[in-house]
Amino acid sequence: MQAAPLRANPALPIPSVTGALRAVEAVLMRGGQRTARRNAWTSVLEDRRRAKDRHEAEFVLEAAATHRPHAT
Repeated sequence: MQAAPLRANPALPIPSVTGALRAVEAVLMRGGQRTARRNAWTSVLEDRRRAKDRHEAEFVLEAAATHRPHAT
């Protein structure tokens, strides 16, 4: 006796976890809530990028301030 196939249509790709979560999100949340959540996450990522840029700029400025040119 053979086991039944696990998938009804094996030609269709298996959905990713991200795709499945987005599908659940679409069912549970209205469009405005989804948009607000995505905008908030975009803001978080942008804040992280700016903080990284500030940190790098502080490092460069501090290195330039402590650098003493050679006397000639």
